[in-house]
Amino acid sequence: MAAQFRSYVWDPALIVAQMALLQAAYYSSLGLWLALLGALGRTAPSLQQIFSDEILGFSTPPGRLSMMAFVLNALTCALGLLYFIRRGKQCLDFTVTVHFFHLLACWIYNSHFPSTLTWWLVHIVCTALMAVIGEYLCMRIELKEIPLNSAPKSNV
Repeated sequence: MAAQFRSYVWDPALIVAQMALLQAAYYSSLGLWLALLGALGRTAPSLQQIFSDEILGFSTPPGRLSMMAFVLNALTCALGLLYFIRRGKQCLDFTVTVHFFHLLACWIYNSHFPSTLTWWLVHIVCTALMAVIGEYLCMRIELKEIPLNSAPKSNV
């Protein structure tokens, strides 16, 4: 069988490792953003800010800080897609999977399914931002010109 350009072999171990790495990057960068924005707003970061659907909102300062942290985290994780996934075709898949696991974690943490409109809006916007920006960054790398050296290899 002839080698094909950019041919990939199905590797479940690689996919699981990339998923675990991206999930860890998601929660670490979200915690970092919550800590940094919390220091600016003089609020202590907590698990409620990450997993609670009731804290997100425009009416309270911790809610606004959490929403900013989620949006900034989407931008940070788009860079994670660039460095860990490196395939534009897989950005949407990994983004939706990360947010699906976050939905499950919120459901387990709160003992009820997230039901607030702001929680759903924030996470839909963050999913779209992370997928679109991650795909854009990956496509820029994939579409780089391949340098061809047209100089002769030897003088005959």
